Amino acid sequence: MLLVVPRAVKYCAAVVVVSLQLHANPPWIHLSAASSIEEEEEEEEEEEVRQRISIKPTDFISWLFSVLPPDCPPLGLESLNVDDSQIQASSYQRSGLGPHRGRLNIQSGIEDGDLYDGAWCAEFKDKHQWLEVDAIHLTLFTGVILQGRNSIWSWDWVETYKVQLSNDSVSWKTCMNGTQEAIFEGNQNPETPVLGLLPVPTVARFIRINPQTWYFNGTVCLRAEILGCRVPDPDDIYSSAPEPGSKDALDFRHHNYKEMRKLMKSVTEECPDITRVYTIGKSYTGLKLYVMEISDNPGKHELGEPEFRYVAGMHGNEALGRELVLNLMQYMCKEYKKGNQRIVRLVTETRIHLLPSMNPDGYEVAYEKGSELAGWAEGRYSFEGIDLNHNFPDLNNIMWDAQETAADPSKVSNHYIPIPEYYTKEDAMVAPETRAVISWMQDIPFVLSANLHGGELVVTYPFDCTRDWAPQENTPTADDAFFRWLATVYASTNLVMVDPDRRICHYEDFQGHNNIINGGAWHTVPGSMNDFSYLHTNCFEVTVELSCDKFPHVSELPIEWENNKESLLVYMEQVHRGIKGVVKDKITKQGIADAVIKVEDHDHDIRSAADGDYWRLLNPGEYKVVVWAEGYFPSMRRCHVGMEPNPTICDFTLTKTPIQRLKEIRAKGGKVPQDLQLRLRALRGHKKTF
Repeated sequence: MLLVVPRAVKYCAAVVVVSLQLHANPPWIHLSAASSIEEEEEEEEEEEVRQRISIKPTDFISWLFSVLPPDCPPLGLESLNVDDSQIQASSYQRSGLGPHRGRLNIQSGIEDGDLYDGAWCAEFKDKHQWLEVDAIHLTLFTGVILQGRNSIWSWDWVETYKVQLSNDSVSWKTCMNGTQEAIFEGNQNPETPVLGLLPVPTVARFIRINPQTWYFNGTVCLRAEILGCRVPDPDDIYSSAPEPGSKDALDFRHHNYKEMRKLMKSVTEECPDITRVYTIGKSYTGLKLYVMEISDNPGKHELGEPEFRYVAGMHGNEALGRELVLNLMQYMCKEYKKGNQRIVRLVTETRIHLLPSMNPDGYEVAYEKGSELAGWAEGRYSFEGIDLNHNFPDLNNIMWDAQETAADPSKVSNHYIPIPEYYTKEDAMVAPETRAVISWMQDIPFVLSANLHGGELVVTYPFDCTRDWAPQENTPTADDAFFRWLATVYASTNLVMVDPDRRICHYEDFQGHNNIINGGAWHTVPGSMNDFSYLHTNCFEVTVELSCDKFPHVSELPIEWENNKESLLVYMEQVHRGIKGVVKDKITKQGIADAVIKVEDHDHDIRSAADGDYWRLLNPGEYKVVVWAEGYFPSMRRCHVGMEPNPTICDFTLTKTPIQRLKEIRAKGGKVPQDLQLRLRALRGHKKTF
């Protein structure tokens, strides 16, 4: 049976023919383009069909919209779901400005003229230029999002445009607004995305953006995203292929502040024995910085159990990390209840802290705009306009400067570097969010962390800041080998990063580096959280750039969870590599806080926690470890680290020096024992000082 959709419900003046094979629930509907039909023939055919079947044209339209989402998602120009081969153009100036560069939010290289400029730019400045996208399948197109050219040298954008549609890329119909060709408003600057909704959603396979006017001092350049829902088509051999997604029953959507809080509460209600929600402070506008703790003894540090953290949302518009952290807390709760041994082991052997939104003020700004309209920077900064990833104290240069001026650089502290005085003043440009996280770091003896970002696909590791302010320079830490291992663990298990055929996000190809890179070798970041964490606390931290798209559409969240699920879990498990133990007093058997643990040939020390326990992340090997504390004789052990992801236990017992024992006895007003008097006399005879 054939049904021609009458003019009243035509999509953008294109004639759509419908073939129905009636089944009980629902009818399969096939859409195809009809050849041009004269008005009389069209009316006769419509009448004939009405007489032969009972379904009304308006019923079909209702059914079509019932099986498609109310808001059609992006085809995926920004997320790279649309392949370069699907994008064509009437002309282009050169390969670096080819149609494959016409993707929303794509970033250009530093130099104009290379292969990676920030837009498609037509060779000619006339109204006959177009950018074409092949959706591959029949698609209900609903809108276009346009952006100008990303460049530090040129200003180019399209101010108005038309939209054309086709089923064969030969015959084209211009989208109409009533009886006139629709003219869509474009951009007024290069970066702000502008949405143009089609007057009537239109079914086709191909869509063209046809610029009409552009910035008077520029040329025809644009970046775009297309909104559209795939239409069911039984003749499409790929239509029965399952859509990529996740089997995990998680809350896959973008959560604003209130929704995030509700979700975290629901997890604690589902798993009260292993979860706890607490706050570490507030944002500038008063939004609380919520943390989810997952542990078999929530709220308590257990002796010998390492502390782990994930931090997301430092840049408010990089929303994927926030959702992955929320997914992770739901997943761990559900899997723990199921008895998943891997999750049970993580929960019982690790104290896990999840901060989904370090910059909630910025996120709310981006959330209000939406995933495609927030642009590249909307919501990135705090309410005060501060980039939180440049807002921590720059301890790198304090350490390097001290080493350069010291008579013996080996005597300069390489860890627990104090916060400089200028940073602690009330008028210092320090965000309350940053202060809250620093206090959090100081309160809990974190061992391992990752900071989740977006906009690229790479894992970076310290140092982020370069020496002498070089814009790019490999700047390794004393633990470079282990940091490379940490970065590789995440990158090698990320399903997108390991894809050898994946397209680069913007202009840098990290696959040649196995998708990991030293932070300073990428670009210098003074005052980063990674560097501060390493130099002020015991914690090792890397940055994970999770996706090309900073704010993926909600429809992409399930597959992004699958891309990152294994990486998130296996990275947490690395907290159990290396050595760990307890540093105790020989007499009292009490733990010694702030004991320094020094590993030979590793010019970075760590310290024991309040109870005397410590964790030192190390690659497999044999290590000479020396531990010392104020008032104690040092102790040395050789510790072996195996290939298994289990820490080697290396406990230390320290003996107090005679001088320290004397100080403590005198402080209590006690009598000095005879053995101590003899020891002190012997030491004075050897002219030793402590």
